Amino acid sequence: MASSSPDSYKVLLCISDLKVTMRRIVLVGKTGAGKSSSGNTILGRKSFRAATSSSSVTRECWKEIGEVAGTETVVVDTPGLFDTSLSEQELKREMSKCINMTAPGPHAIVLVIQVGPFTEEEKLSVEKVRVLFGEEADRYTLILFTHGDRLTSQIDEYVGEAHPNLKALISRCGGRYHAFNNTEIQNREQVFKFLEKIDNMVAANGGGFYTNDRYKDVERKLRELEEDLKQQYENKLKEQERELTLKFEDDRQRLEKIIGTLEGALQEREEKIKELELLDISRQKLMMETKRFYEEKIRSVRQEAERKQISEQMLIDAFGRLQGLHL
Repeated sequence: MASSSPDSYKVLLCISDLKVTMRRIVLVGKTGAGKSSSGNTILGRKSFRAATSSSSVTRECWKEIGEVAGTETVVVDTPGLFDTSLSEQELKREMSKCINMTAPGPHAIVLVIQVGPFTEEEKLSVEKVRVLFGEEADRYTLILFTHGDRLTSQIDEYVGEAHPNLKALISRCGGRYHAFNNTEIQNREQVFKFLEKIDNMVAANGGGFYTNDRYKDVERKLRELEEDLKQQYENKLKEQERELTLKFEDDRQRLEKIIGTLEGALQEREEKIKELELLDISRQKLMMETKRFYEEKIRSVRQEAERKQISEQMLIDAFGRLQGLHL
């Protein structure tokens, strides 16, 4: 359906009425389920690398931000977390990135499942979600079916005839589910209805995001790291500015001394005066470039902090529980 349909505007108005100021959405599920494509559909652009072959899909968590239905929306794709080929070190790295990128906590944990037979591997996915996010994660989880174009009936009918294990999973997640046709990335109505379900879930959970002691600890450490990085860059900026000022002051004094000795040589004196003017222009330009560089670094301290491994012990504990899950 076209994005300009009357129904899509009605859904958009409903979303606006909920007064949502930000959404953090994390996409989880097995490799090849359609998480990256779903992230692209949500944002309305090709931000995540999506592929038809599991061998060519990225194995790293990735975060993208965009404005969707008038609200800043953070989408985190987590292909690596459910990749059984990852080493212990790689899995710990991806677990750390996932938690860091969604701190202080996700508003929605979206478990992505393809339309089709419900496998044991997909059944295990929800257990992995609990290990990674905690026991209360079900209240913040919504099931997203991909390949909605394969449905021969409405999604409600499909769910009504689904395997008992799938029905139990949906029930465990508060009966929340939705379907995407990711071949129609510009179909905004399916996205608006999806977001309406998420916003209603957030409202039912008191209007906040999912958090626990693990997330609170990570957010505290992230903020500490942000402040530390910010201070480092501010100090480096001051140091660079001081060094540049001293260097150019030395050059300026040298040129002024030369100019003072050239009172009789008018042409050479004018050339040195011009050189002094160009030196000042060069100084101002370099100072501005240096300031812009460190100001950008300061603005990006959150993203830099998110890439760092915050708590080794937390990852060891979670990794151990993941290793205890078997198909």
